[in-house]
Amino acid sequence: MELQTHVPLSKSPIPISYDSEILLLGSCFANHIASRLTYFQFRNRVNPFGTLFHPKAITNLIIRSLEGGNFRKEDLIYHQEQWHCFEVHSEMSRAKADDLLAGLNTGLHELREFLLNASHLVITLGTAWGYRRKDSGSWVANCHKVPQSEFAKILSTPAEIKYDLIKALTAVFEINPGIGIVFTVSPVRHLKDGFVENQRSKAHLIVAVHELVEKFSKKKVHYFPSYELMMDELRDYRFYEADMVHPNTLAVDYIWEKFNSVCVDQKEHAVMRSVEEIQKGLAHKPFNPQTEAHKAFELALGEKIDDLKKRYPFMKFE
Repeated sequence: MELQTHVPLSKSPIPISYDSEILLLGSCFANHIASRLTYFQFRNRVNPFGTLFHPKAITNLIIRSLEGGNFRKEDLIYHQEQWHCFEVHSEMSRAKADDLLAGLNTGLHELREFLLNASHLVITLGTAWGYRRKDSGSWVANCHKVPQSEFAKILSTPAEIKYDLIKALTAVFEINPGIGIVFTVSPVRHLKDGFVENQRSKAHLIVAVHELVEKFSKKKVHYFPSYELMMDELRDYRFYEADMVHPNTLAVDYIWEKFNSVCVDQKEHAVMRSVEEIQKGLAHKPFNPQTEAHKAFELALGEKIDDLKKRYPFMKFE
């Protein structure tokens, strides 16, 4: 008896390996995937400008970094005793404008270098709902608690989303033709927008991304169904945090296992098991660290770490 339906998964045309360098951009779910990649010692960088939910926010930063358009003082605002930039997340905000500008422009330089050298770009889209400033008409990535009356809330159409992402991917492929792209739609429901509104938003994202994957069919562009896995295979509130919105650790681990099965080269799974064995060993807390048994355990663990680091010098175990 089959008690669960399963979302069909397709293999990525450019699987991740330990030779890969992965850049992840987008919603908070990108951070979850990055944390698993980090745990297994894959080289990755996630959201250098903080969490980004809307496709246009991601596109704007990619284009700005590749075109060398540094941030200037005019791009900043002062609100609630902090300097902010509407194009980035509030975690970038600083008490001094010069510090914020320095961080923003360093981030642009780093983002360009990541895009130039990365083997993979993973983009997690959160919502099609976005905000425009009424005074300038410019899109914002984060409102920074500025009164909502200063913004117009807009639902981007699939065509608009597709246009923005084509612009971003075209620019990336120009400087890094061999890069592999993985798109996914965040499984986090944006219920503050409304239940029906959230479904419209996710539908717009999914339509746009699938049309994009078809357009770039000759490139290495792949869609991984995070949202569909959450909605179909994990359709139970026991897989959510207490807010009934965010996937809990069990759900994230489940989706990661699916991601691992189709987006990570199977040849690397043996190394991943070795890494996990070391990570669990490092997390072990002995009752009595002075015993000969524990000293032998630590010695064996150190030898395993040394062996892996000889093959993969970039790995760091603490």
